[in-house]
This record gives sequence, C-alpha cells and structure tokens, in this order.
Amino acid sequence: MGDVPVGGSCDPRFERVREVFTANFTERGDIGASVAVTLDGVPVVDLWGGWADEACTRPWQRDTIAAVWSVGKAVTSVCALRLVERGLIELEAPVARYWPEFAQAGKERIPVQMLFNHQAGLPAIRRPLPPGANILDWDLTVAALAGQEPWWEPGTRFGYHVNTIGFLLGELVRRVDGRTIGTYLREELAQGMGIDFLIGVPEAEDSRVAQWLPYRAAPGEEAQRPWLERDPAELEGVDLARVLAYRNPPAMGGGGPNSRVWRAAEFPSTNPHSNARAIARLFGGLACGGIIDGRQLLTPETIARATVIESDGEDAILGRPNRFGLGFQLTIPGVRPLGPSPRAFGHYGNGAVLGMADPDTRLGFGYVCNRAGKSWRDPRNIALMDAVYAAAMA
Repeated sequence: MGDVPVGGSCDPRFERVREVFTANFTERGDIGASVAVTLDGVPVVDLWGGWADEACTRPWQRDTIAAVWSVGKAVTSVCALRLVERGLIELEAPVARYWPEFAQAGKERIPVQMLFNHQAGLPAIRRPLPPGANILDWDLTVAALAGQEPWWEPGTRFGYHVNTIGFLLGELVRRVDGRTIGTYLREELAQGMGIDFLIGVPEAEDSRVAQWLPYRAAPGEEAQRPWLERDPAELEGVDLARVLAYRNPPAMGGGGPNSRVWRAAEFPSTNPHSNARAIARLFGGLACGGIIDGRQLLTPETIARATVIESDGEDAILGRPNRFGLGFQLTIPGVRPLGPSPRAFGHYGNGAVLGMADPDTRLGFGYVCNRAGKSWRDPRNIALMDAVYAAAMA
C-alpha cells in the first residue's frame, strides 16, 4: 500500500499507540482508521490515517466517519437510559405500558429491562419480511417485533439481539419522547454534547463517509458464523432464530452499506456512523461519572446500574461466551477482556470497531476502521488496547 498518511496528535506518554496504529496498516491489514483515547476526560490520543476508499485515493481526514455497527447498541442504550433517569421509563415496568401493541404473543409482562440485556427472546422475526425492510420501513419492522412470539421464555436465557435491539429500544424512545432515535441522538448528544455520532446520515455528509470494505476470508478459512449456511426450512426454535437474526429480512441490492439508502436509514443497532474521537469522548465521559465538559450524559448511579452483570454465559445466538449489563457489553477477563479493569464496559462493532470506558483508570477509548475483520477478537484493536494500557498504567 506504500506510504500511509497518518495525522492527528498524541501525548508523548502514548507514543507507542501511534506506533501500533501505524503498524496496523502495514502489518494487520487496515485500510483507513482512527483511534482516540481520553484520560480524565482529556484527549491524549487523536489519530487518523490511511484511506477512506479501497482504491486508496481519498486520505482519511480528521472529520471522516465510518460505519460503527454494533457500537450503536450501546449509544442507543445511553439514549434510552437518559429517559429512565428522568423517570419517564421504569426498568421493571412492562414494555406494553409504553408500547401497547407489544402486548401480543405472550409478551404482556416482559419488563423494559429485558430489552436492554438481550433476554427478551426477540433476536429475530419469524414472519418473512420484504428485502431491506429493516432499512426501508421502521413501522413495518417494529410492528413485526410487536407481533413476534418470544423464541424462548423471557428471562430464562439470553441471546444477542443483533439487529433487533435497536428497533426495540428505539421504538421505546419514540413512544415515550416522541422523537425518533436518530433525531433524539442528534439533538441531545450530537448537538447538545458535541458527539459526532449519527443514526441516519444526511446526504450532505456523504463526502466525509468512508467506504465500507467487507471481510475477505483466506482460502480454507473456517466461516465466522457457520450456522448461517444451514437451510432455514430444516430448522426450528433457537436454531432457526440464529439464522433469521441475520437473514430476515433479506438484504436488498444496490450497494449495501455503501448505498445512500442504507446510510440514510435509522437502523440503530447496525448502521450508525462515527469516528474514534466521538466514541472516545462519549465513553470517556461515562468513565468519569457521566460528565462531558460539565454536562451530564448519565448520572453515576445510572452508569453503575447499567454495568451490573445482567446476562452472562453462553450466548444462545452466537454460541460463545458473552456478558451484558443494560445495553453495554461487559469485560470478560481471559475471554474477551476490555483491558485489565473488572469494571470496564463498552461495545464491539463489526470489523474491529470498539468503544469502551474504564471507570477505574477514567479512560475512554474509540477505534473505528473501514475494513471488516474477525467477528470475535481482531488483532488491530487488541494491539491498540495493549499499547494504550501499557502507557496508561506506566
């Protein structure tokens, strides 16, 4: 790829992070990316580099944004938790109190709490949906979820609501606040707190969006989600839900994640766009008692409640260990750690994207890239996190 342009700033104490970030391009396959770290709410790393397109013709700029995928789950949860804080939503109350149509198919008593912690049994929709329904028709998607029977008895197990949690929490926000999740986020967090995070990218912002590049497996490499190769017609129960979580609705043509229609949609658990600076700013605030430049994102009490272990063990959808609080992934030491702190929390996104908060070190971290990678642990964010903590703990 030749010389890779790298810009930004880095506190001398964190110079090793710059070295690892640069090595990600030459040794670990990065095309374009940004990484940022805050300590005590102060930026100490703010780097960007590489290319915003596969052809390597558009250098990644300071304000470049890219798809951050499931980091949107945590940010959507922050929006909903702000309404919990205001007393507009009660975690123990039935979802149907705020969303009456939800009281179908045995879901009358499902509490709000289970929408956050992946225990509601709604990781997939059985009813066949038209291609692209999740990006073209919010009302159709949430109506299908309201009518869906849980795939397991709510509260008896948990499974990653990979594409549905954003609709479940987003509709809850809309029912209570009146604004869509994208509008709420823009007005309360983006404009209100200077967090460059979008659910629904306006066309005017397209010039700063990086092209998304899919993962290309090596010859003979084992599939990352082998269950998706199974025939849904031969499956039932959770086995069927695992496939439908990713396959219903079918994808629509026309460019996928790089299309205008996909970027414009409010698909909160899957298609948000941001950069490392914004993600580190948000999670850095959460690491410091919820304060960002003197403004309260969440109270310390809410953060503490949201980071209590709610779901732990084998994930029914992913088939491997996972751990959740209220919308946040929690560190799993020795399995999927978020640094050395037992209180660290955040969320991974597709392609090694990561946002995390460490309240013990008062550290916020963000990493955004435009090339997909390993779906579980990617060497790019592992190397960066190791470098960050080597500096922070020195």
